[in-house]
Amino acid sequence: MSNESLALYLFLVTVSDADGLSFYSDAAIARYLKQTPQRLGQSRLELCKAGFVAYSRPLYQVLSLRQSVGALPEAPCEHQQPRRNDSDLLPIGAILRQAFGGAQ
Repeated sequence: MSNESLALYLFLVTVSDADGLSFYSDAAIARYLKQTPQRLGQSRLELCKAGFVAYSRPLYQVLSLRQSVGALPEAPCEHQQPRRNDSDLLPIGAILRQAFGGAQ
């Protein structure tokens, strides 16, 4: 995954509400992350394909990361409603530990 995609993921984790939803516009996100609109679209697609976020313009939703990140299906990206299921949510510390192989 590219650095720009990881930056977008961290941004979305930081600004999303309790349901993982972010209402920031693409223009605002691109400005904060200093990405072109095209690069932001590529970053979003990478995150959707990896199952980290769902996107239905104008909403982003950070999805829970399960124990086996590789087993996540591709997340919806556009034209589908973000899911809202609190039973799948993990604390950010657990997500980061998984992403970095359990390192503290």
